[in-house]
Amino acid sequence: MPEFFLELFSEEIPARMQRDASIQLERICNDVLRSVKINLVETFYGPRRIAIKAHVTAKSDAKIIEERGPRDTAPDAALAGFLGKHKASREEVLIEGGYYWLRRNENPVAATELIAAGLPPALAKFSWPKSMRWGQGGDFTWVRPLRRVVCLLDGEVIPFKLGPVNASNETEGHRFLAPGVFTVSSAADWEEKLKKRFVIADQTKRRQLIVDRIAEKAGELGLNVVEDSGLIDEVNGLVEWPVSLIGKIDEDFMNLPPEVRELSMKVNQRYFALRDEAGGPAPYFAFVSNIETEDGGRAIIAGNERVLRARLSDARHFWDLDIKTPLIDLLPKLDTVTYHAKLGSQGARVKRLIDGVFRIGSQFGGLFRYTNHLSQRAAKLAKCDLVTGMVSEFPELQGVIGSYYAQKNGEPAEVVEALRMQYSPKGPKDGVPKSAVAINLALADKFDQIVGFFDIGERPTGSGDPYALRRAALGIIRIILENRLVFDIKPVIHCALEEVRQAPAINVSDAKLEGDIFEFIIDRLRALLRSDGKRFDILDAVFGKSVDGNITRLMKKVDALADFLATPDGTNLLIAYRRAVNILRIEDAKDGPHIFDTVHRNYGSIEANDLRDALDNNTTVSEFNAGNYAPLIMWLAKLRSPVDAFFDHVAINDPDPEIRRNHLRLLAHLRDTMHLIADFSKMDG
Repeated sequence: MPEFFLELFSEEIPARMQRDASIQLERICNDVLRSVKINLVETFYGPRRIAIKAHVTAKSDAKIIEERGPRDTAPDAALAGFLGKHKASREEVLIEGGYYWLRRNENPVAATELIAAGLPPALAKFSWPKSMRWGQGGDFTWVRPLRRVVCLLDGEVIPFKLGPVNASNETEGHRFLAPGVFTVSSAADWEEKLKKRFVIADQTKRRQLIVDRIAEKAGELGLNVVEDSGLIDEVNGLVEWPVSLIGKIDEDFMNLPPEVRELSMKVNQRYFALRDEAGGPAPYFAFVSNIETEDGGRAIIAGNERVLRARLSDARHFWDLDIKTPLIDLLPKLDTVTYHAKLGSQGARVKRLIDGVFRIGSQFGGLFRYTNHLSQRAAKLAKCDLVTGMVSEFPELQGVIGSYYAQKNGEPAEVVEALRMQYSPKGPKDGVPKSAVAINLALADKFDQIVGFFDIGERPTGSGDPYALRRAALGIIRIILENRLVFDIKPVIHCALEEVRQAPAINVSDAKLEGDIFEFIIDRLRALLRSDGKRFDILDAVFGKSVDGNITRLMKKVDALADFLATPDGTNLLIAYRRAVNILRIEDAKDGPHIFDTVHRNYGSIEANDLRDALDNNTTVSEFNAGNYAPLIMWLAKLRSPVDAFFDHVAINDPDPEIRRNHLRLLAHLRDTMHLIADFSKMDG
């Protein structure tokens, strides 16, 4: 099959746009070439180019086109419209079955024709997050000025014009190390010649080269690179010929918090932080240059060291200025900082957090109650770092900076940790708070956040979650589950709503809103189970029969039932339940609902009586709902035998109408007893 190759060469493409652009390019080419077979597709992207190679058939297959038109009794205008749509004449249609039909033979079309005709208009509609116009007329847009287009089929140029550029077989290598134009004849030739001209075209190879060379350079000094996949991806989109270099950090800046140094290096300069063998911060940084120099990069290193020195000098200024004022003295300033126009100031929020940690701690008792005074201290200091110079410069470090300042001020270690962990977990890989004070503050912060924004109508939508409420709900769930906390979140929601509504004159309970917030948190639990590959359908089944706000206990029920349903006893019992429900649905439609009662009845068989006895002997549902799961699971396992015997040996539609009704009542007893545990109708097979 001939090879199709397309390269779009432009000025620098922002790193964040390159991958999506390559995906879009592949989709466009597939659409243009849908009439021919296309396979072995491979895309390339980098700072100045996106490209695609594929193997295609030389031409499309011949085929017969058959289209049904209007009825033969339709007005002439309907037929004329049909003919115009398909660019056909009246002689090409015939009448069959009361309809006009168009049948024509479609001849094969060369892939060259498809590309030349279809690719330019499709590429002209290429969508970029941001684009620009240039040149005479300014009617063509691209992310940056488009300089060259290479379009080849089996080595031959397919001529067309895209904006101001004519397609050819010419491209360029590295801007500085190998300027100038050269020709290519295939994708392999393109890759090989680019490499000779200091461009690694394959983004996967280029990324691995960056990883390997940084690790190699750091290893020469006995250091390790701090893992940062996102930064590697960004750097990969900034360089064509990665050259790894190591710079030194002045000792004067090593007593700054490592988070400050690393964030400044990453965000401002795209530098990689390094660690020593013990895992401590090293006075070095790694970075990737896009050029090789005769001096081995010494001038480049010196220049980057000067830039970093200036950045860290700013951080040092803020640090020295901030530590002159104790953190607690900044508390009054929070009254002038708006949290949200409808939710008041940060100072008002701190007051809510102080009450919140007390109420949450009271829910737990024990160690939490013992440390409540520390939790309230942490709540009082939690937002003070928002008015520091350091957080103004590095807003991503709020909480972290506060913990350093609190430590400098001699605050207890529990308070310091709580300040650092108050926003955790920030993502799926982030750890959760583990100490009582940190747990308390983090939960209070997240409940206040969710309840407050729900109360003012700022709920997440399908298209957005500007206040990160989903992340806050997932944080609550993870903190509870990973610390095995046993408490009911519903009273916490209720109290948080009371605290939020203290300022307005509507300080009343709102059961509907509280229910919506609770369901929102449970919905995040479903999402968490789904992402973990667990059975969220069992959560729905358990939740459908419970108003339990104890998430840990709820999950224990889910896990206990999931384990049981994974056994043969569980699988067969679920099948029997469905069989019973299906029979009852049919028979209830005939006779009305069949309801079990405790009156002694004639079941007509030993198996039916045995099933009734097994169901009546259940005393474990209350234990299950209270958190004791083993007895109920044992009872469910034992229930399988009488249920199987009943369905195997009993004719449910007995000739005796009374026995038939009693059998159906017994099936209702089975259904209703199982519903006391969970709504098994919501469980998948």
